[in-house]
Amino acid sequence: MSVFSNIFKIKELKSRIFFTLGLVFICRMISIVPTPGVDAKAITDFIRNITEETGGGFMGMFDVFNGGALSNCSVGMLSIWPYISASIIIQLMTAIIPSLERMAREGDVGRQKLNQTTRYLTLVLCAVQAYFLAAMLENPANLGMEGVRIVLVPGLAFRILTVITVTAATMLTMWLGEQITERGVGNGTSIIIMVNIIAGLPQAVYQCALKFIPIGGQPAEYNIFYLVFILALAFAVFAATIALTQGVRRVPIHTARRSAGAAMGSGMNAAYMPLRVNFGGVMPIIFAGPIIQALGWVLSLINVEKFGWLGWLQSFGVSMKEGHNWLFMIVYSVLIIFFSFFWVATQFHAVRIADDLKNSGGYIPGIRPGMPTAEFLDLTMTRVTLIGAVGLVVIAVLPQILQQGAGIPVGMARYFGGTSLLIIVGVALDAMRQIESYLVMRNYDGFLKHGHIRGRR
Repeated sequence: MSVFSNIFKIKELKSRIFFTLGLVFICRMISIVPTPGVDAKAITDFIRNITEETGGGFMGMFDVFNGGALSNCSVGMLSIWPYISASIIIQLMTAIIPSLERMAREGDVGRQKLNQTTRYLTLVLCAVQAYFLAAMLENPANLGMEGVRIVLVPGLAFRILTVITVTAATMLTMWLGEQITERGVGNGTSIIIMVNIIAGLPQAVYQCALKFIPIGGQPAEYNIFYLVFILALAFAVFAATIALTQGVRRVPIHTARRSAGAAMGSGMNAAYMPLRVNFGGVMPIIFAGPIIQALGWVLSLINVEKFGWLGWLQSFGVSMKEGHNWLFMIVYSVLIIFFSFFWVATQFHAVRIADDLKNSGGYIPGIRPGMPTAEFLDLTMTRVTLIGAVGLVVIAVLPQILQQGAGIPVGMARYFGGTSLLIIVGVALDAMRQIESYLVMRNYDGFLKHGHIRGRR
């Protein structure tokens, strides 16, 4: 408790925390304000029904990440995701397009240009996505909502109004995230996503608690031993997620150390290069989830009456779309492993690292500088990534296993693994690391008695 009391003794840190909380409150209000001209209750009931029946699918997961903004049909229904999509696209294109790569290596000026390009791309993506959302709201039958009217006065005016309001809300949310990063605590974009996910936690806990409470004279569905099992499992999963998030493979690095003066001397300065076990973070899951849902949706549309020989492919698509079978888990796991290696291949540049190491006078003991160093780093990173990908698969499929095998409610099962837990743990560690740096700088004790908290970066 002394650590938390010391936080409020540092004026700058206290102001940053309250500033962050204030902007987070504004972001939550954006997720509540309804879009003009829609019946929000209709889509809220629809998403609640598909969540209870099928686990929510892609729409249910998207609604969790937006803090219920989609089910509220609010102006912030896209939240910060167009900005995240634009950032991922620019980051991937930087590894492919030489001009963007040169821009990224120009220091602060280059990063500012990339950030501005990301903002423009965010504006375009948001406008396009908002238009298609307006079109879907006008035609709820395409969402499986037969006989339901969501838009009160459909037409071009409604689509233009929706594009303007949703785009404005998304750009405002993006600006608030940048302000949190600059003047608050932690990464603003990550903080907004984490708060959106946590917003559904009280309701999930309530649904889970109903399983242990006798209702209407009927005995409780589960007993106290089942509760102990859930708490122990939650502790183990959180510990494993923290270990996966912070796990690194230390590669020793030796650099030449010189001293100037009357007598010139040289020595060796030992350090290490940390190779993250989970280098891709939540990106492999973020890539795999929408792709497998889109693939299942497309394949499920195959007309079996006209193309009977493609019936097996249509059945496969239905399995991917519903996502409640072992075949889905196998394909999902393979995609996560694939995208784990894909992210490392596009973002981890072993040759560039080896060249920078050679130019700075550093080397790995027992490895020749240049290409041998690059090959060693590439091989080491491949082995480390395999361990991280397997751990990521276990965390990703655990919610579905608990939902189907242990009977844990869908809303609560999401917090036992998957993207939600990885984001919460990663963002919390980053924020705690930044707070701890302020405490240590002011000669206060950190959160840990020995060592320091490592963030994701």
